[in-house]
Amino acid sequence: MATNFTPEDERALRQMLDGVAKKRIAPRAAAIDATAEYPQDMFDLLKELGLFALPFPAEFGGTGSSVAACVAVEEIGRHCYNTAYLLVTQWGPVGAILAGGRPDQKARYLQGLLKGDLRAALSVTEPGGGSDVANIQTRAEKRPGGYAITGTKIWCTNSANADFILVAAKTSPGRGHHNIGLFIVEKGTPGFLLARKENKLGARGIPSCELRFDEAFIPEENLLGEGNAGFKLVMEAFNRTRPIIGARGVGLAQGALELATSFVKERQAFGQPVAEFQGVQWMLADMKMQIEAARLLVYKAAAMVDEGVSGKALAPWAAIAKCYASDMAMKVATDAVQLFGSAGISRDNPIERYFRDAKVLQIIEGTNQIQRNIIGRWVLDSTH
Repeated sequence: MATNFTPEDERALRQMLDGVAKKRIAPRAAAIDATAEYPQDMFDLLKELGLFALPFPAEFGGTGSSVAACVAVEEIGRHCYNTAYLLVTQWGPVGAILAGGRPDQKARYLQGLLKGDLRAALSVTEPGGGSDVANIQTRAEKRPGGYAITGTKIWCTNSANADFILVAAKTSPGRGHHNIGLFIVEKGTPGFLLARKENKLGARGIPSCELRFDEAFIPEENLLGEGNAGFKLVMEAFNRTRPIIGARGVGLAQGALELATSFVKERQAFGQPVAEFQGVQWMLADMKMQIEAARLLVYKAAAMVDEGVSGKALAPWAAIAKCYASDMAMKVATDAVQLFGSAGISRDNPIERYFRDAKVLQIIEGTNQIQRNIIGRWVLDSTH
């Protein structure tokens, strides 16, 4: 994907988002988490800033840069995980439609998504497993003029607010990825039920729900792309967004480090600031090193996306970026809570929110065990 996103553009984007995040996003973060209510005001802010189009080609009003997307979620994620999440939940479906949608589908949905006039979600995970996409059980049986979808999906993030959901379903029996279609299921489709909302540990502001399908009829024109390309579209969407998930880890960890640093400078113990103790300084040093290492990996993978790398060449680097950055975020958030001491486990301090949100990152968009499988196979199949 061609991009003209320059280092000067990156600095300008960071500076703009830093100011907006501190002034308008950070003050809302605690309430969004506490109430677990969808932050419509934050969605409207992102729409106002034109950020939904950010990583997509210039013809759609964007930069054509995954690096730009990483900058945005990192800067926003320093202050509010949920607001950054609003971008990611929109970008996945947009990427899938751009990659595999027919011209009529692109014309019908893309402008609305990129402007923030439409919202979407992507549904793959099922009660029997989330990471084994090739073995999903939801089925789409051919009917005159379309398909009847039957099955259950879980943990579909943003589904409660989506105008439509991209749903992965089997179009013929048996295990394998060659018989999976990706279907555009619009809100209000008969036979489609939005079921219970999960009460989540973290990422509480963007709801994740169970979906139930009982012969929900989906018109032929709502099968994304041509034929059974669903598995490929899902996997490519995951590969392209995993660096962005990693950037969320970097932003979260950076925010946690900043909170911890301010706290230990102000906290007194044994007649001096806690920050003066060598053991504390070593913890801060380790946190900083881990963040910078993760940042480099994330932006390397994002730059590969911008260079047009895809498929098996991109997959291991996307997995490395996501896995290392999210594991790092959990480690840094844990150490930050430790530096706060007993204050760190109080809901009166924001650091415990960072701790809970960090755990989510190790699980979503492919667990870190799955990422290690991808990386391990790559190592065994190569001489790296």
